[in-house]
Amino acid sequence: MLDELPYLAAADTGFEGALQNMFDRELSRRRVLLVGIGSDLSMMEALNAYGRPFHQRATEMVVPPLSPLEVGTMLQLEAADAFDAYLVTGGLPLICAEWSPGLSLWGYLEEALAESTSALLVSAERALAAEFPTEAQAREVLTTIGTGERTFTAIGRRAGGLPQASLNRSLKLLIDKRVVSFDEPLSTRSGSRDKRYRVADPYLRFWLAFLGSHIGEVDRGRGDRVLARIQSSWSAWRGRAVEPVLRESLDRLSLGLGGEEGSSPVVGSYWTRTNVPEIDVVVADKGPVAGAILGVGSIKWLEQQPFDGRDLNALVLHRAQLPGADGDTPLLVVSRSGCDVQGVRAYAPDELLEAWRQ
Repeated sequence: MLDELPYLAAADTGFEGALQNMFDRELSRRRVLLVGIGSDLSMMEALNAYGRPFHQRATEMVVPPLSPLEVGTMLQLEAADAFDAYLVTGGLPLICAEWSPGLSLWGYLEEALAESTSALLVSAERALAAEFPTEAQAREVLTTIGTGERTFTAIGRRAGGLPQASLNRSLKLLIDKRVVSFDEPLSTRSGSRDKRYRVADPYLRFWLAFLGSHIGEVDRGRGDRVLARIQSSWSAWRGRAVEPVLRESLDRLSLGLGGEEGSSPVVGSYWTRTNVPEIDVVVADKGPVAGAILGVGSIKWLEQQPFDGRDLNALVLHRAQLPGADGDTPLLVVSRSGCDVQGVRAYAPDELLEAWRQ
């Protein structure tokens, strides 16, 4: 078993050829299972790509983190709390393992922030050091995205006024490494000019927003300050961070909204450059440019505040502003605390979490 395979390939230009030689002459003739491990997916895929020495000699397998359902089961949490835990841990087993089953989010954070060597604090820094040992510019762009900037222009301005070419290179590197993802507004019109970027891993997104620049406080025994900062911003931060996870939950469900027979609807969102409107959920027959809009929805992920009549009026108004939608387009609601209106299809945390079993 060879761990950190990308390091070996990067440090020794002859490694891939030597591995191919050894595999063909010796290992392939013996009762040996050769396992190569690496967290850099782009480099791991490249090792088995056409034109490389080890081409067609390996079977690729991506080991994903735990899903929200698996996190909830492991930590013995209710559905809504399981999504919170997933946003903090990203489903990383090492972090989940230090979270005592049944312990609340705030109880876990209080314990983790009292120890400067907790997995919650050190895992991201180690991963970034491994992925970007010499890429200071890419790390700066990543930090900028992690602290809330989403558009190309705003990221470049916040990251020290990077030239467009430099920003493009950094974003390409981050996207190739699966560290950053981008979304396009989903409607019957092309939205490729309005891309928005986000940190792909929920844990890294949480770490960049709340922990990365404040580890020194934990080292000085003032994790309580970091915790207070998280608590004061949690509701607003979670409202944005949970949206991609909930849209993936909807994507896993059979929404029953029509479309051509045998087609697989896509779930996305919609916005304009001015954010008027900004729609949380759009279900279409295909993407990124839809042929037909099958549903329009809103996400309200607040404790003790159900989706109400005022929210419904806003959703109806937004539906009228979505290219491809009309007054008959079905309305969907994703709510942490229930729904107080009629005429919409509402999804609660239990159903959304169960979608990850499929």
